[in-house]
Amino acid sequence: MSENSEKRVLRLGIAGLGTVGVGVVQQLHENRDAIYARAGCAIEVAAVSARDPGRNRGVDLSGIRWFADARSLATASGIDIVVELIGGAEGVARELVEAALSHGRDVITANKALLATHGARLARCAHDNGAALLFEASVAGGIPAIKFVREGLAADRLLRVGGILNGTCNYILTTMRDTGRDFADVLAEAQALGYAEADPTTDVDGWDAAHKLAILAALAFGRPVAFDEMHVEGIRGVQACDQHFAREMGYRIKLLGMARQLEDGRIEAFMRPCLIAQQTALAHVEGVFNAVVTEGTFSGPMMIEGRGAGAGPTASAVIADVIDLARGKALPVWGVSPQSPATCAPRALLSGAYYLRVNVHDRPGVVAEIAAALRDAGVSMRGLSQHDAGRATDSTVPLALVTHETTEASMMQVMTAINGLASVIGTPLLLKIETV
Repeated sequence: MSENSEKRVLRLGIAGLGTVGVGVVQQLHENRDAIYARAGCAIEVAAVSARDPGRNRGVDLSGIRWFADARSLATASGIDIVVELIGGAEGVARELVEAALSHGRDVITANKALLATHGARLARCAHDNGAALLFEASVAGGIPAIKFVREGLAADRLLRVGGILNGTCNYILTTMRDTGRDFADVLAEAQALGYAEADPTTDVDGWDAAHKLAILAALAFGRPVAFDEMHVEGIRGVQACDQHFAREMGYRIKLLGMARQLEDGRIEAFMRPCLIAQQTALAHVEGVFNAVVTEGTFSGPMMIEGRGAGAGPTASAVIADVIDLARGKALPVWGVSPQSPATCAPRALLSGAYYLRVNVHDRPGVVAEIAAALRDAGVSMRGLSQHDAGRATDSTVPLALVTHETTEASMMQVMTAINGLASVIGTPLLLKIETV
């Protein structure tokens, strides 16, 4: 790591001037005195790279060097730290970060996709070249989730980590529950309010949150997770009737990520909508808020909550990493020496209780057919609910049931059998009932 803490001025090269990049420049200017006091040195933006140098971004960029190619920041003179805010697991962002680390230059990034996908390689590159790689802003915006897991719980043995890690999905599910409206309607509202992107795929299909979970799991268990093996589901299949059934049964529906280390060294990890008991603290994390939960051998269960996104909180997290480097504080990427990725346990090995909702033709014998599918898979039903609250037509009705403890493999067998029934309309929804 470069001896930045001994320099009177620490010079940043920022790649990407979107809302977060501009927020970093703005906060460094407006909070200059407070940042100086905490960092022990002045911090200035020496160079930037962005697509359009002529665009008015609302901040003073005069006197700052511009680079048309962000990758040039990796070796440019007069730069102490590269700040990567481009985003994406591949392309320029990856090439810039790898090049900077290879040259022994410290890097700060908010790029969760890059870390989740290539974290093992980047950790090794940083270690081999004596560079630091910090990424507080990659998970939960301004919530200090990285420091919480990697530093605050460093002496503990963590048993599990996870939480509600996407504000867009949490807003949609909260609003669906409170208003009784369907997914598509609430998604359109979220887009109009700026909570969801024009293309919401990364958020509503679970990938944004899954990237964050992979990072938290790597920190909790000391090694990166094989991300392509993680089970990921989004919230598109949740209907208004599911919210009604969940409330009736004493649950709330949340897009939940959870990772646990198994005795054989594999990681049990998933990102999926789940039912959680409404009396738990996590069930009351609402709207655009995020929460990170942990459970340790000594610390027990813990939770931190806050706004998980936005230019202000995320830029603040980036600057917190800059201050750490200014004070000479940098840990190994995953808190320990580089390790090979941990294998994810197959989805079929998951176990627990489950919620199953099926839209069916309202005729005699339907419940018996579904019960037979459960029986054949060795699944015991704990309860059943059927009413007209979510009726789509005069002949179609939603039916919901919850099971006793069983395996995901058994529930996958049930889903296959039910999908083959002539009485079933559309795709059934299977949700895990998670204890948090």
